[in-house]
Amino acid sequence: MATYVVLAQFTDQGIRAVKNSAQRAGQAAEMAKSFGCEMKEIYWTMGQYDIVTIVEAPDEQSFMSFGLALGAAGNVRTQTLRALNKDEFSALLGKLP
Repeated sequence: MATYVVLAQFTDQGIRAVKNSAQRAGQAAEMAKSFGCEMKEIYWTMGQYDIVTIVEAPDEQSFMSFGLALGAAGNVRTQTLRALNKDEFSALLGKLP
């Protein structure tokens, strides 16, 4: 499974209904499952981003499908970072000349 760090900002629609954010997070986690993904962690944060999530997905297509469905709901805009753990990064380094 690939790991992704998702940085999210509330849209105008999302912040107007911020009281429902925790409930929407549960719905997003269920939606992720329907695409074969798993939301491992979710944090509400202060600063440039309102939410940070850690998502695991079997492949890029599954993750992208989830991300598009999440965005289509209209409550958040996201930026995604592909994250490598130590073993994955070490394997990558092992391929360097």
